[in-house]
Amino acid sequence: MKRSSVLIQILILALLFSSTPIVPAQQATECNIRVTLLQLNDVYQFTPVDQGTRGGLARIMTLRKSIQKQNPNTLFLLAGDTISPSVESITYNGAQMIEAWNTIGLDYATFGNHEFDFGPAVLKDRMKESKFGWVVANVIEKSTGKVFGNAEPFVIREFDGVKIGIFGLVLPETKITSRPGNDVEFLDPCETAKTMVTQIHERGAKVVVALTHMSMREDKEVARCANVNLILGGHEHTLLESSAGGAPILKMTADARELGRIDLNISKTTGELSSIDWRVIPVTSETGEDSLFSSVYRKYASLLADLDTVVGRSSVPLDGRSAENRTHETNLGNLVADAYRRATAADVALVNGGSIRVDEMINAGKLTKRDLLSILPYKAKLVKLQVTGAILREALELGVSKIGNNSQPGGFPQVSGIQFSYDASRPAGQRIVDLKVNGQTVTPDRKYSLVTTTFIAVDGGDGYSMFKNAPVLLGPDRTVLDSEALRRMLTGRPVAPKTEGRVQRLDKSEKTSSECP
Repeated sequence: MKRSSVLIQILILALLFSSTPIVPAQQATECNIRVTLLQLNDVYQFTPVDQGTRGGLARIMTLRKSIQKQNPNTLFLLAGDTISPSVESITYNGAQMIEAWNTIGLDYATFGNHEFDFGPAVLKDRMKESKFGWVVANVIEKSTGKVFGNAEPFVIREFDGVKIGIFGLVLPETKITSRPGNDVEFLDPCETAKTMVTQIHERGAKVVVALTHMSMREDKEVARCANVNLILGGHEHTLLESSAGGAPILKMTADARELGRIDLNISKTTGELSSIDWRVIPVTSETGEDSLFSSVYRKYASLLADLDTVVGRSSVPLDGRSAENRTHETNLGNLVADAYRRATAADVALVNGGSIRVDEMINAGKLTKRDLLSILPYKAKLVKLQVTGAILREALELGVSKIGNNSQPGGFPQVSGIQFSYDASRPAGQRIVDLKVNGQTVTPDRKYSLVTTTFIAVDGGDGYSMFKNAPVLLGPDRTVLDSEALRRMLTGRPVAPKTEGRVQRLDKSEKTSSECP
């Protein structure tokens, strides 16, 4: 008799006479508990974006409910940036976003740099209104030594006997890019992460998730220095998937254009992570809106209707994409800079690319109040200064100092009246190759009038500290809001801005292979 026939007969006999049922080997030796994490980041408005084709928190609510029905072991996480900036936040200081998150069932959020745009007191108010938890470990109030706003540095959640720990981190440069106040301190992310991992392990959780709002470079540093299993991040407004130190790093784009689903398969025996599965779920007009979200729409209906008011026209599409305005000359950046310059009759204008917030291509045709305020939602006043050629060069050097290594610096300069070229392969501070104002080579001692916003001129935002002692020609009490300057530019004939070589990068290759400065 063949060996295979003998084995079959033995198996049949075992089935007939054994009182113990046979179970699959995998089930008998191991059982994984699946915990599903849903991820969003950088969500500034609850309505759909891209002319209604993408995003929308009512659609996210539908997806969350469906996924939670599939797996009750589900947590919904936000990796920072929601209170500001947006058109609605100009009026409500972010309260409308907290109400939206409360409605759709967010579980935990960490801070983004823009959570501090209205100051620390407003953020504390928004935290008190939140029905979800705030998790952040490296933001401390100096006066108390405690985590800001009594947020939790980390949380432990248990599902079917297995535990996961989640802690939050925010990029330290929030100190200069937003308005956290003098009492708020941002601790080193890497050192904080090592402390959090130790404390989470001591609480019995062997799976550690970092919920972060930092650059990819900083996320990779944390993944290499601390024993985290996964980083869910934000900040770049770009769909990114990477890894470092054995930990996957995942980021969605912005305004809920997609939902990240991450399934953690955790051993019930050991409590350790067995494997991770993830996918990106597009949020489109084909996704139904949950009817329960209609209460949020009704509450803010009058504001939303007013935003449809037409304020001008453009005969060309306007490039409002964040990644472009933070790295290249754009036609929208030129339009905004020209508007500042016209409003104040200045020689030159400088706009930090990060202040252009719409983050999408605006179609040619009618421009509404929503478009206008989405482009410039900060309500920043203009300031006209007198600067020397040396100061102007220093400012532009600062503006291009962080270009490279896939960086998208908010301080990248969109300009008017200025033409300059730079070489990003050179050391920071030595990159400007050629600099002209209205066609004339800039000399160090020559004086120019420059217009920018109070964020740059007064606060030294994005690192522009060189303007703080410059003579003021027109203070904010004698100028208009940035958005009003743009509205005036749109009045009359349709605009047709174009790129025209105001900013030229001379080195041809982006630094993508090296993480060295």
